[in-house]
Amino acid sequence: MDEVFRNEGDKTHYRTIFLSDIHLGTRGCQADQLLSFLKSHSCDELYLVGDIIDGWRLRSQLYWPQSHSNVLRRFLTLAKRGTRVVFVTGNHDEFLRKYSDITLGNLELVNRAVHRAADGRRLLVVHG
Repeated sequence: MDEVFRNEGDKTHYRTIFLSDIHLGTRGCQADQLLSFLKSHSCDELYLVGDIIDGWRLRSQLYWPQSHSNVLRRFLTLAKRGTRVVFVTGNHDEFLRKYSDITLGNLELVNRAVHRAADGRRLLVVHG
């Protein structure tokens, strides 16, 4: 599929969506807004580009409301339904690096990825 986006009923479908710096586990995380976005948009590939979970904050203060679990469940549901989900570790979720290069179905946990753009270019995906 070479098109970048199209409408599918009540959802806008994109070839690829990139998300970063969600910081699940912090009070500043806007999990409800993210869930709303994910419900109204779909994609073939979803890149989670670092700092999805804020391990730094969780070490000092446990804050994990249901909405944060709902975000993780949504990512897993997307993978189960066929979306390729690529979780690129960042500095705040570095605790996951020891599990990198694991693939569970359509969910990949990596330290870096290479994305092929619609025009054929290869893009290095890392958390800066």
